[in-house]
Amino acid sequence: MPTGGTLLLAFFLSAAGVPNAARAAAFPAQDPGTQDPGQYQDPNQSPDQGAYPDQAGFQNFTPEQLDNLLAPIALYPDPLLAQVLLAATFPDQIDEAARFVRGGGAPADIDYQPWDVSVKAVARYPSVLDMMDNRLDWTTSLGQAYVNQSTDVQESIQRLRAMAHDAGTLESGPQMQVVEQDGNWCIWPAQPQFIYVPVYDPAVVFFGRPRVWFGGPFISFGVGFPIGAWFNYDFDWGHHRIFYHGWEGGHLAPWAVRSRPYVHITNVYVNDRYRNVEFNRTVNNRRVNVENLNRYNSIHRDVRYSNVAVNNLQRQSDRNQRPMNNATLQRNINPNDPRLNNFRGREGTPAQEAGRQQFQPGGQPQFRPQTQPRPEVQQRPQPESKPQPEFKPQPPVQRGPEVRPQYTPPRSAYNVEPRPFDPRQSSARGQVSRQEMSRPPAARPSSAPRGGGGGKRP
Repeated sequence: MPTGGTLLLAFFLSAAGVPNAARAAAFPAQDPGTQDPGQYQDPNQSPDQGAYPDQAGFQNFTPEQLDNLLAPIALYPDPLLAQVLLAATFPDQIDEAARFVRGGGAPADIDYQPWDVSVKAVARYPSVLDMMDNRLDWTTSLGQAYVNQSTDVQESIQRLRAMAHDAGTLESGPQMQVVEQDGNWCIWPAQPQFIYVPVYDPAVVFFGRPRVWFGGPFISFGVGFPIGAWFNYDFDWGHHRIFYHGWEGGHLAPWAVRSRPYVHITNVYVNDRYRNVEFNRTVNNRRVNVENLNRYNSIHRDVRYSNVAVNNLQRQSDRNQRPMNNATLQRNINPNDPRLNNFRGREGTPAQEAGRQQFQPGGQPQFRPQTQPRPEVQQRPQPESKPQPEFKPQPPVQRGPEVRPQYTPPRSAYNVEPRPFDPRQSSARGQVSRQEMSRPPAARPSSAPRGGGGGKRP
């Protein structure tokens, strides 16, 4: 508690107009570690409704609506559930991450994507990522609920877990550990290296109805997924907040203590910049299909989301009434000047026309000096034009029928006149040829023997 001398010093400093730095020196900052966590608003949580202008017209979800929205994920393990709630405020990044994973992106490449750390954590678990991407209206409403009602969201989760425990469907097992701490139900991974995503029907698991359709357990599990450094957030149920634990210190939950020896720490997920848990407030500006939300009624059957429809209308009205913010346009004209309405889409009156002459872009009137009217220029006399001869059309010339020259085929290349073909002459020529071929050859006369040299003469 400040002493009397300190208060007196502060009074004189304030009266003298001493700067804020000097006042801060008079009152040393209080160590947050010495404060009771329950006596101050945690900086990681969203402020009360109406603290931000974009939340002034937002209508909160009722407890029944929150129960229906949170029923599909209320039994998720705490480290996974914390990341899902934060990632729900980034629905656009959820869609991008789902496209990346479906396109065959390697898990090791997730660390290098430009997403929020919570979206990177959820992208490690394809079944959870696909559920959030396939139900973007539900994901958006979940993110809006956390941004505006983080305390109500966590109370709804505890209420649903208590219902499941009372119904006998929420129990510890090889995949998850169920622990009650100070009236709050915690769900932790039972294995130090793997986490299992529970699969259940919200219409059954919270009421313990008879297992008449398959006779199996109320909650089933798939394959286990690795626990990594991306689980850097956890719940502080006692103070209704999500906090950054950084995998170190004495505030680690028992599940984190068991998993710490198997976790490879990287600065992608373990970094001091995550101490202030961030989420996306602009999720409040997204429109939601109310019909898609009305299907979430597994806990309270008769609940409808009429407040979401009102929020959609409020967002549309805010867009229409939002002042124009265009730096290029405002350098040339003042868009908020009311006189602009006098000249939009219609011709102005004489008074408006006079105002138009004096109106200068930028909202400032401009006074122009009056100019003297110019003297009229005397027109020169035009010379008389000469009469033009009268044009008389001539009668058309009559022409005879057009005579075209008769076509004659070109002569052959050998300049031979064509002759008619006579088959009798051709046959006669053939018979003569055959007769000449059938005659025997004529005998040749024998020649006298030639004498050889060296013979005797008679």
